[in-house]
Amino acid sequence: MSTPRLAEARTTDAGARGGAGGVAALAALLAAVVLVGMWHLTQGTSGVGMADLLRALAGARESVGGVAVGDVVTGSRLPRLFAGVAVGFALGAAGALLQSVTRNALASPDTLAVTAGAYFALCVVAALGLAVPLWASGAVAFVGGLAAAAVVLGLAGRAAGTATTRLVLAGSAIAMALDAATAMLLILFRENTTGLYAWGSGSLAQLNLDASMRAMPVVVVVLCGALLLSRRLDVLGLGDDAASSLGVPIRSTRVLAVVGAVLLTSVSVTLAGPIAFVGLGAPVLARLVAGRIRAVHRHVLLVPVAGLLGALLVLLADAVLRAILGAEGAASIPTGVPTAVLGGVLIVILALRLRDAGSAGRLPRIALRSRRRFLVVLVAAAALLAGAVVVGVLGGSLWLRTGDIALWLRGTAPDLVGRALDDRVPRVVAAVLAGAALALAGCVVQSTVRNPLAEPGVLGITAGAGLGAVVVVTSGLSGGLLVVAAVLTGLATFALIAVLAWRGGLLPDRFVLVGIGCGYGLSAVTSFLLLRSNPWDTPRILTWLSGTTYGRTFPDVVPVAVGLAVGVPLLLAMRRHLDLLAVDEDTPRILGLRLERTRLTVLAVGAVLAAVSVVAVGVVGFVGLVAPHLARAVVGTRHGRVIPVSMLLGGLLVCVADTLGRTLIAPTQLPAGLMIALVGAPYFVWLIRRSRV
Repeated sequence: MSTPRLAEARTTDAGARGGAGGVAALAALLAAVVLVGMWHLTQGTSGVGMADLLRALAGARESVGGVAVGDVVTGSRLPRLFAGVAVGFALGAAGALLQSVTRNALASPDTLAVTAGAYFALCVVAALGLAVPLWASGAVAFVGGLAAAAVVLGLAGRAAGTATTRLVLAGSAIAMALDAATAMLLILFRENTTGLYAWGSGSLAQLNLDASMRAMPVVVVVLCGALLLSRRLDVLGLGDDAASSLGVPIRSTRVLAVVGAVLLTSVSVTLAGPIAFVGLGAPVLARLVAGRIRAVHRHVLLVPVAGLLGALLVLLADAVLRAILGAEGAASIPTGVPTAVLGGVLIVILALRLRDAGSAGRLPRIALRSRRRFLVVLVAAAALLAGAVVVGVLGGSLWLRTGDIALWLRGTAPDLVGRALDDRVPRVVAAVLAGAALALAGCVVQSTVRNPLAEPGVLGITAGAGLGAVVVVTSGLSGGLLVVAAVLTGLATFALIAVLAWRGGLLPDRFVLVGIGCGYGLSAVTSFLLLRSNPWDTPRILTWLSGTTYGRTFPDVVPVAVGLAVGVPLLLAMRRHLDLLAVDEDTPRILGLRLERTRLTVLAVGAVLAAVSVVAVGVVGFVGLVAPHLARAVVGTRHGRVIPVSMLLGGLLVCVADTLGRTLIAPTQLPAGLMIALVGAPYFVWLIRRSRV
């Protein structure tokens, strides 16, 4: 046989072996799903076990506890099983499509805010009291998810495939804003949204098979469409230029793939709520399989493999949770909680494998500002803050006059006025000091990791502090432990992030991504604790986690005041070090600065400030993002000037948000954190659009 024919024969043989390996992988995964599904069917609260199921399958009329086995299977267990398979397959396939069109291993329905958008849209419908059929709910979820994906991908732009930090930051921030808006709906419309908090963490509980049976055809149709696009997606993986030269319509391919992924996600959210990170984990596992079996790299196999892995992950998460806690114990814990923890761990693992591209290492270049301008801005910001404090003290369901403050200070105010000021003054002080602490923490975090889009909320530090506080609240421990728990868990979260991100130095991109992953995992654990607590306490704790000054007293403010009293002089003394850290990696080393030790010290101070702010106002996001950026825009980048202006602007932002939350729809109150999120999200969209990080 000639050499060309021999080579052709070998290639054909290798392709056949690869194709056989891909089919074998599909068959093995299908068998695994069936086996886990059989285990899943044996679990439940009715006491029906494997032996009972086998006898019923053999035709014997069996009943357990007076309930027919067939009724248990068709009325409870099969609907839950089918929902798990449909949701897992849909999310796995959706994640594979999104990762392919963005060429980004961290793209998924969750990191692109598709899930948050779909959930928000459904909550809007529920809050308005609209009764819609299942197909209409799916359409609503589709519109919400598609809009969120369009915003995130638009922000990431052409860099979506290379700027991993930019894509994940954009998705995380948009998801935070949508989650804040959803939380506001849950608080304001409690009667119409009862039970949506638990469902919002992803629940496979079903009343019958109808919903799953309606979802299955949609999943099959989208899968067929994805398979028709598979050859285009294969070529698209070579890069835009190569794909365009080979005649692939890039734009239409991406649009069709994204629409298909969003449609699959909307079906999943409509059926079982937002089950987190299956759309991230399943495609990543599928690509690991492709590393062993080359044929799986082709999308005609990659998409169904990812779908089957998604189904396997969902069923395993649900079955293992019920095996550990028991069927009754696990009934109150949505399946999305363990999958969210898994997703957080997976983001951390992927972040550790990514090389730091330095994409986060550029703060915006701003022209030097004069000292006179700095003084003018400082005085103006202080005046605005003073005015906001006065309005905050006077405003509420009962508007007061300035003379009432004087009477209150002398102890001669009428009883009604005295009670109002006793409530408002600590709240305003808490808002101002916590806002200043969050702004200062955001300022030093942004400078240290050289990313204007980073802040303690995005990096998971406030999520860690919030978890510690929730542990105290849900455990019924002494309220005095709240401060200690919040600070310790905030510091522990920072230490965990630093240890995980430390490999050859604390590189900015890696630190940001590890922080985001830890934040997702800790938020899932917080949801777990909330759902295990007294259900009557859930709205109160949810309100606190949304960021509120409700019920604050002066002792609650003391930790923040102490943190600022220690942190501000220390950071001002290190202002030149912060200036150097914000430049690049090499300049501080050349000038003899011990880079890693300085970076760790500064970040530790920021973590403490973020943690004590949680004690005062709960979990508030975006303050550490917006205030430092505005300060740099008006006074330049020198930290001797940025720090005081950032603190004033942060205090102003939280104070105004708290006042608006107390007065807009009085006597009903909106959490300050939600008000800030609604303002901060549009600002973030504008900021990330301008900042090519």
